[in-house]
Amino acid sequence: MNRPATRLAVLALGCTVLTACSSSDSPEAASGAGAITVENCGEKVSVDAPVTELYAYDGGIISIALAVGARDELVAVTGMARDQDVLELAYPDARVDQLKVVGDEFPTLENVLAVDPEMMFAGYGYGFSESRNLMPEMLHERDIKTYLLSETCRQDDGARGTMEAWTALTTDLRNLGELTGHGESAEAVVADIEKRRSALESAPKGEEKPTAFLFDSGTDAIFTSGSFGAPQAIFDTAGVTNATADVEDTWTEVGWERLSASDPDVIFFVDYPGQSYEEKVAVLKANPASRDLTAVKEERFVNLPYALWVSGPLNIDAAEWVRRSIEHFGLAPESGIRSDLDITGLPELPGNTWVE
Repeated sequence: MNRPATRLAVLALGCTVLTACSSSDSPEAASGAGAITVENCGEKVSVDAPVTELYAYDGGIISIALAVGARDELVAVTGMARDQDVLELAYPDARVDQLKVVGDEFPTLENVLAVDPEMMFAGYGYGFSESRNLMPEMLHERDIKTYLLSETCRQDDGARGTMEAWTALTTDLRNLGELTGHGESAEAVVADIEKRRSALESAPKGEEKPTAFLFDSGTDAIFTSGSFGAPQAIFDTAGVTNATADVEDTWTEVGWERLSASDPDVIFFVDYPGQSYEEKVAVLKANPASRDLTAVKEERFVNLPYALWVSGPLNIDAAEWVRRSIEHFGLAPESGIRSDLDITGLPELPGNTWVE
């Protein structure tokens, strides 16, 4: 995802739904009997046969590939370090520790060309960046296809987000399953998500719907997520109101007055390098706009790994943890819903003493 200052500039870049967001129909496009074609950000992505060499960036995107059964197709990944523990916990049989990691925090054009994959799976703000000299068209020119994370599809004004977040996720699961020859596995993952969503949405409700604020990071401003980001889907399904639901964007910045005005019942954190959990809590307790909020004074804090918040199959686990937390804080009746992903097994995930 984009981050404040160093990454928000990329929001102004990229394409709209109506412009070339991905590998499109061309003279080189697949046309044989075994060809596979999916729609991605309003354009067609076609391959002659299932992709066997896939390069992926970011924990959420890697989790999509692992979930649909495309582990062996992943020839290289970048940006996995912060998510390796949770990916190993979620996919214990996927040999996550044996994935080939290239580059540092972000992929470069040189990284991709050195691997020379058939396809790169990334997104605007999730790997592709003009400022870092890596854009889809640069790969197309070198006969490397791209698939864009659907959460990052562009609106006409350049903002990210063109579809409801669960739809974006299930679209990517199905599309990647088709592109890698794992369509049946992908459908099973989607069915599991839908079953768990239904259970959450049918869970008993309290008299009042609690409000949640997602605090990714913040000092001068707060980095959070609007109506098109995965957190919106997570909160909706868990039965809470997203305090920034009126912001028609995915990951973006808002002022401290938004946090103050929303007076959230619970503050959720994205566990992400750059600003530690302890630093985030300290900022909240020191800032005049937040220090007197009930959620801050009573320390109603929940800290979940990055890969649970960005678009990916672990979003449903995030929703189950959000539901469990609001039950703990007395904001919803007991439902008995629990996630199979036991985050208490992550030794380096701080906070969450409420679980114990």
